[in-house]
Amino acid sequence: MLNPKPGRYRHFKGAEYEVIECARHSETEEWYVVYRPLYGDRGLWIRPVTLFCEDVVDSNGNRVPRFQSVAAGL
Repeated sequence: MLNPKPGRYRHFKGAEYEVIECARHSETEEWYVVYRPLYGDRGLWIRPVTLFCEDVVDSNGNRVPRFQSVAAGL
């Protein structure tokens, strides 16, 4: 699985986040995404890459990416 690139992402529920970087856990070597919400206190959060990149079921029953890149100009 490829790690997400730094930049802006939209959560499937609508909020936007900034991916800062990906980091590896020193004991397990599992990859994590370091990101911050673009609202509220904007604190840093981490989530395993596998969960960040997985598909989820939205409120309409559709399978969608949990986070999707928001490319400039789209």
